[in-house]
Amino acid sequence: MAAKGKKRISESTIHRLSLYLRALSVLEKDGEATVSSKELATLEKLTPAQVRKDLSFFGSFGTRGLGYPVSELRAQIASILGIDRVWKVALFGVGNIGSALVSYKEFSRQGFRIVKLFDNDQRKIGSNHKGIVISDIANMAQEIREAGIEIAVIAVPATVAQYIVDDVVEIGIKAILNFAPINLKVPDDVYLRNENMSMELEYLSFAMVNNHTEKRPKA
Repeated sequence: MAAKGKKRISESTIHRLSLYLRALSVLEKDGEATVSSKELATLEKLTPAQVRKDLSFFGSFGTRGLGYPVSELRAQIASILGIDRVWKVALFGVGNIGSALVSYKEFSRQGFRIVKLFDNDQRKIGSNHKGIVISDIANMAQEIREAGIEIAVIAVPATVAQYIVDDVVEIGIKAILNFAPINLKVPDDVYLRNENMSMELEYLSFAMVNNHTEKRPKA
């Protein structure tokens, strides 16, 4: 529920802001000074009206007939999305997925800095993983508070994910990105996003099978 006095912004609008940000970043690198709503819409396969409506939620941008200053709009959207600052992130589970996430350079470019790694495997605890020492999950409360962690990334097996999240929430973390293949339960004041890669692949396989089935003649 939106706070009193604030507009309720849909998830689809926030998603499109991320698309605009990436398009503007490319245009900025290419040396483009301005971009019109039509050009931005074409890049993201939207309508100019949709672009203007999305941006209107957050104020007045650009000049009619002249378009939007690329660098300025990119900076403004980055500020709206909260990525014009550094967010300290703790990652739980340094397995295959966790290790890949630590190596994902786009996180740090966008201001999400993984500063703490936690695992319960005694063979990993204390070792240096890509410049970060892996800590024991048993010590998470103290270390999270000392490091000023604001976001938790969950990459542990489904069987223990809810237990880890319960502890993280109790410590005071309000933002969680979950890669475990399970629907987690959190209080209403905690923001949770799920990244279920298996479900996304199942969606793709469904689309492929059904589209091909429709076009393929029966034997």
